[in-house]
Amino acid sequence: MTGLIVALVLIGLYWTLLYRGVSLAVFTGLTVAVIVALWAVGIVGSIGFTILAVLVAIPALVFNVVPLRRALLTTRLYGVFRKILPEMGATEKEALEAGDVWWEAEMFRGRPDWKQLLDFKLTELTAEEQSFLDNETDQLCAMIDDWQVNFELKDLPEDVWDYIRNNGFFAMLIPKEHGGLGFSAYGQSCVVAKIATRSLTAAVTVMVPNSLGPGELLVHYGTKEQQDKWLPGLASGKELPCFALTGVEVGSDATKMPDTGVVCKRTVDGEEVLGLSLSFNKRYITLAPVATMMGLAFKLKDPDGLLGDPDTVDYGITCALLATDTPGVNIGRRHFPGATFQNGPIQGDDVFVPIDSIIGGPEQAGKGWRMLVECLSAGRGISLPALSTATGKGMYGITAAYSRIRRQFGTEIGNFEGVQEGLGVIGGYAYILENVRNLTASGVDHCTPSVVTAMVKYHATEMMRTVINHSMDIHSGRGIIMGPRNYLAAAYQALPVAITVEGANIMTRSLMVFGQGAIRCHPYVYSEMEAAHNPDFKAGLKEFDRLLFSHIGFSVNRAVRAFTLAITGARLAKAPVDNAMSGYYQNMERFSAALAFCADLSMGTLGGALKLKESTSARLGDVLSHLYMASATLKAYEVHGGTDEDTVHATWALEYHLFEIEKAFFEFVRNFPVKAVRPVLKMIALPTGRRFDGPTDDMNTAVCEMMLGMKLDTPFGKRMSYDIYIGRGKDDPTGRLMGAFDKLQEIDGDYSEFLRGVKHGEIEGETVEEQLTSAVSKHILTAAQAQGIRDYDTMRYDVLLTDDFSKEYLLNPLSDAAREAEGRPTDLRKAS
Repeated sequence: MTGLIVALVLIGLYWTLLYRGVSLAVFTGLTVAVIVALWAVGIVGSIGFTILAVLVAIPALVFNVVPLRRALLTTRLYGVFRKILPEMGATEKEALEAGDVWWEAEMFRGRPDWKQLLDFKLTELTAEEQSFLDNETDQLCAMIDDWQVNFELKDLPEDVWDYIRNNGFFAMLIPKEHGGLGFSAYGQSCVVAKIATRSLTAAVTVMVPNSLGPGELLVHYGTKEQQDKWLPGLASGKELPCFALTGVEVGSDATKMPDTGVVCKRTVDGEEVLGLSLSFNKRYITLAPVATMMGLAFKLKDPDGLLGDPDTVDYGITCALLATDTPGVNIGRRHFPGATFQNGPIQGDDVFVPIDSIIGGPEQAGKGWRMLVECLSAGRGISLPALSTATGKGMYGITAAYSRIRRQFGTEIGNFEGVQEGLGVIGGYAYILENVRNLTASGVDHCTPSVVTAMVKYHATEMMRTVINHSMDIHSGRGIIMGPRNYLAAAYQALPVAITVEGANIMTRSLMVFGQGAIRCHPYVYSEMEAAHNPDFKAGLKEFDRLLFSHIGFSVNRAVRAFTLAITGARLAKAPVDNAMSGYYQNMERFSAALAFCADLSMGTLGGALKLKESTSARLGDVLSHLYMASATLKAYEVHGGTDEDTVHATWALEYHLFEIEKAFFEFVRNFPVKAVRPVLKMIALPTGRRFDGPTDDMNTAVCEMMLGMKLDTPFGKRMSYDIYIGRGKDDPTGRLMGAFDKLQEIDGDYSEFLRGVKHGEIEGETVEEQLTSAVSKHILTAAQAQGIRDYDTMRYDVLLTDDFSKEYLLNPLSDAAREAEGRPTDLRKAS
């Protein structure tokens, strides 16, 4: 019995040491102390003590005496690692090094510092930004008739273009000293989101010059001369920019870019000028058909050593600025994407520009790819999440309102459980998107989080896809009939734009999130790779030795922590708060530890082949992504005080995230390429199986009830609508709907009593008017109550109507005669 007790105590001791992650020296010292103590109390005799001492001394010396460890172990491992480590091209290296790691690193490393998240300050709108959102942005939205934009003009009206140019919408990110607005990333996100709730075409038109474009590149990398030359024109709207990156053969793989710039000398106006001969063939270039200046990505070559380095011919991807009216530049005909924003091809053959056209000057030759990767964070972290959030929050209000107004089988369709299945997802996703958008945009205001923005781009646009599909399903025929009344079809049609731009979603999920995240977020891997590539063998070996054994200790600790937390229901993890969310913090720490170990074991067993196992890395990327997005909801919950609405929505969101994390782990383990490793992965990630099943029906119903009864004047309602544009008047598509919804809430009790009376035969009549007359005559309703219902019924019916058109108008929507017959304005310069 004594022996059993001692064994259990020792197991508990060593398990605690491994769980806490003590250093190798402390672990060794405690082991020596244990052996001495066992001998001192007589549990182990002299012979046993000698045997234990020898067994412990040999590995203790090997692992703790660094020179001995290097000689016996690390040198061999270092040699093998240097051989198997795949070569890293310059482009891949620049992509890995670009940007910063941020909160996602805490979620990846298995022991998140929650204080860092809770202390982080979310960006708030300045008074200037709020005014711009409430006034200029609101006015722009009011000017746009999206049916006219998408069907009639296939473009924004001239007065809308003028308003965008003249009011700084293209200059949100340009500093004030250059005439721009100098907005925060969050401020820009709110503006783009609000425009997107009115017109995706207008939102894309505004967001592109403010994301990956000449403006951002100039602000971050341009010389003073370039900034002084171009930024004032961009800020005033005199210059309209585009950026030419993708081509016929080039999408995500920039290394295959065939476009070239050759350093050469030409005689210009009688003087010899050092410059570039550019040849390029680009497509999918947003704003190209109307741009006055362009950024251009190309591969730079200097065969004659004119840049001063005779040993370098191929400099790699470089970025330059030039006017679109430069001789040799040919802007092709328009592409016609899902949203009718300006987009098209650009070609050039032997286009000559001065050498100082390179962004940042000649010293930035070959550094274009890093510029582009770092600046992609604006598109991925600001603009696309803004579009997605606008869709989520817009559909939250619109679809809920329609679900109350539309009645079938004697009740509101929002009462059907089938409808609520989709409606609850819309509500949950909208809440998630708002929280993720806010945290990520605030992060971009503080750093350049490249991994975060990649994961958010993928998941936000996928949620947007789901939200639109559920909304279309709930609206049914009302959503598919095109016309001015339809507030869904344009977003549905343009959805693939968000899915494919800034890196197609398949590539983003499969290659970028974990591929870049594992290396950048891990505390040791990237440093180990740098040590392995060190040309100085001795210096590299010394650093590799330190990193390797720290890495081993890290991995063992995360395995023990993950397993312990899993079998105890994460109760041993410390939550930083004591409220309804505390259990979610604990479980997220458990999954964070499991992710750290699974990532290590994957990299250790698959090595460089891991990047070819795209499904494997994608599933680990999904775990990291959902940990980050769940963090955004936890942050929002603390910031906003845990209201009843937040508790309901946050619970739905976190149950969803934890379900998706377990699902990703399950598929990761089940399909791991090395079958022998699967039991170990399962024991660490899911030793007790899957415990989270996603939001329950009750949770979904709770979200739906709040959606169906939401008022915009509550704190929660204001947060879900502050950057949403709701049209005004009975002739506006969303104004018509929301006006009817507001009226329904106003007369809700009277209307319910009226419908109850009709159902039970207390109120007679076939038509609504006959029924109202009966209700008043029987004193069930007063005349005023009946008039309120009469007014609402007129509005309700109008909401349900769809558009129809003459043959002449559909064939030629720009014909004055056809337009007059349809009641459409004939002045096409302006929106109706």
